[in-house]
Amino acid sequence: MPYLIYHQTKWNNMMNFEQTLSTVMQLPFEQRQILINIIIHRDNDLRRREIAKEAREAIADFHAGKLKPQPAKDIIAKLRQPQNEVTEI
Repeated sequence: MPYLIYHQTKWNNMMNFEQTLSTVMQLPFEQRQILINIIIHRDNDLRRREIAKEAREAIADFHAGKLKPQPAKDIIAKLRQPQNEVTEI
């Protein structure tokens, strides 16, 4: 994407976000709280679906023989590494 188009799109998205936030802040307190709860629940539901999809893909990879056996201690050691140091398991 050309530089100018990218930044124009980013600017437009930021303005839409600011307009949305401004509109939300005009709602009465109770309605804002309801909106927050709806967003949180939808976000949690979306994340659960993503996790379930990743689990189905991992199970399919396991059944297809795409995963190699590893000792549990190696996997646990990798999980304990800081996120930026984790290598592919």
